[in-house]
Amino acid sequence: MRARIVRILSKDYTLQMEDGTRILAVAMGKVRLQDKPVIGDLVDAVCRDGVWGIESIEPRKNHLIRPRCANIDQALIVMSVKDPDFSCVLIDRLSFLIVNAGIEPLLCVTKCDLGITEETEARIREYEAGPMRVIRTQKDSLDPELGSILKDKVTVLTGQSGAGKSTLLNTLDPTFHLATQEISKALGRGKHTTRHSELHPVAGGLVADTPGFSSLDFSKMDETDLAESVLEFRPYLSKCRFNDCVHQNEPGCAVKEAVAAGKIPQVRYEDYLGVLEMIQDRKETY
Repeated sequence: MRARIVRILSKDYTLQMEDGTRILAVAMGKVRLQDKPVIGDLVDAVCRDGVWGIESIEPRKNHLIRPRCANIDQALIVMSVKDPDFSCVLIDRLSFLIVNAGIEPLLCVTKCDLGITEETEARIREYEAGPMRVIRTQKDSLDPELGSILKDKVTVLTGQSGAGKSTLLNTLDPTFHLATQEISKALGRGKHTTRHSELHPVAGGLVADTPGFSSLDFSKMDETDLAESVLEFRPYLSKCRFNDCVHQNEPGCAVKEAVAAGKIPQVRYEDYLGVLEMIQDRKETY
């Protein structure tokens, strides 16, 4: 019977059947020899002697490593305006990875009631003027557009620890009872309170709130993958003089010309260069 993994806690898997019912299951022998099941996986489940088991996992249309989830339609990057501070570097690096995984990135800016500096406001407006959809939220108030965005979609929430991912879900549906946290001023990071991975039914869709991440992995991306993962670059990639242009020092680069003309934000280009240098440094070590 076809089902989707919607919750993982240790070795226990909660499956949502096609009729919406949920059951507990375990991974059967041959599944344990495959890739470890993750939330979002579509599986074939069987019941034997009253125990449900995952017999096989369908091929994934996409797969994120951090957070670990599969078959995701869109990823909502949750970023606060402060506590912790707004970070274009983090937004951009997350969006590069998300796009590379074949998932649509969205940006949710939280804690807008705490006040937004001129610099942060300028950066947010750059995102709003670009290809990524942006939603602003504040305490106890959500943009009604968020519900329509989530409907009929599988969405993963990711971003800063402490930016309000769990709070966002609690506001969408108070029955979640997900723990929220105060920010550790000393560390400048949230205390991790999400202890398991789960797909929650929200606004007619499924939403994943996952444990906070500690690193971003670009080891599977090359220079071409990276450039194609920057949404603002896409209208210009085919217009460069050289087919192997990496938009760094080459003459006749349409991307650099677009940056100079203000068509691509300078911050986005600089964040691209930062990741590009990481990829190039990795290549030099082999």
